[in-house]
Amino acid sequence: MHKQLKLSALDLSVIIEGGDAASAIARTVEVARYIEQLEYTRIWLAEHHNMENIASSATSVLIGHVAGKTNRIRVGSGGIMLPNHAPLAVAEQFGTLESIYPGRIDLGLGRAPGTDQLTAAALRRNNLGTAYHFPSDIRELQLYFSDENIDGRVRAFPGEGLDIPIWILGSSTDSAYLAAEMGLPYAFAAHFAPAQLYRAISIYRQHFKPSAQLDKPYVLACVNVIAADTDEEAHVLATSMYRMFLGIVTNTRRPLQPPVPSMDPFWSPEIEAAVKQMTACTFIGSQETLSKQLAAFVAETDADELMTTSNIYEQGARLKSYRILSEVVASLNQQAAPIERN
Repeated sequence: MHKQLKLSALDLSVIIEGGDAASAIARTVEVARYIEQLEYTRIWLAEHHNMENIASSATSVLIGHVAGKTNRIRVGSGGIMLPNHAPLAVAEQFGTLESIYPGRIDLGLGRAPGTDQLTAAALRRNNLGTAYHFPSDIRELQLYFSDENIDGRVRAFPGEGLDIPIWILGSSTDSAYLAAEMGLPYAFAAHFAPAQLYRAISIYRQHFKPSAQLDKPYVLACVNVIAADTDEEAHVLATSMYRMFLGIVTNTRRPLQPPVPSMDPFWSPEIEAAVKQMTACTFIGSQETLSKQLAAFVAETDADELMTTSNIYEQGARLKSYRILSEVVASLNQQAAPIERN
């Protein structure tokens, strides 16, 4: 294998214990600026609603803020939950972003509501059937971005004629068939829904049809990574992430908690099993440990790009985790590079 693995990050602007939305967004900006120096390819922000500990609900606004605080790194959505929005509004928002930050904006699209059904109804004004229109809404978006819509009665300004890459996000096989049919890059949310990862990317590659945007399949796998100087330290840092997922499983969500020496006091065997199932695509450890784990994962998935989310409480440790991971991927790419012969 000679292809070079790209490395990116997903950030939800998670609010930590003792923090607020403003400090969460500031942490996101600091991560974006830091990983840009490490030559990460992109940072994505994700739409969630009615979640008091996540500050990324107005995703396109946050993308603009992060893009304005950085210089080169691509900034995008992982994703925009398209059923919550009129395609025209999304085209205008991302057309505006691309006009301000040319060549740096990604539009990742999801079918899920990114929230509970009551909030989805509030967002969609009771038009809850919009998820069924996902494929046609994507085509409508593509039309707004295309030059062919010049005679259309409804046009997107800014947006028309701009090259804004559209990605399909997924956590099941449904999205794999859709991404393949439309010839779009496919990002799989293995960081919280790993069960169908291998089946989905197999379906995507098998059924892929080349398009104007993409001539061959492109797979991005999003995983959790917690890196530190030692395995022991990494496993302690990871307790903040596990407590976050425990809150999801038990519906007792809290701000991101400081790490603890052990998870034993916090979960029963049943809850632990549920959390571990959700976080099966999680890589924790030192640079040496991660090198072995990720080499195996990349070999199994043949992913083109690895996107990481690192829910670490202390910001310095979080930045260090991103640095260690960048060194791991650089080493993997060096090993994969063909040997030049004189």
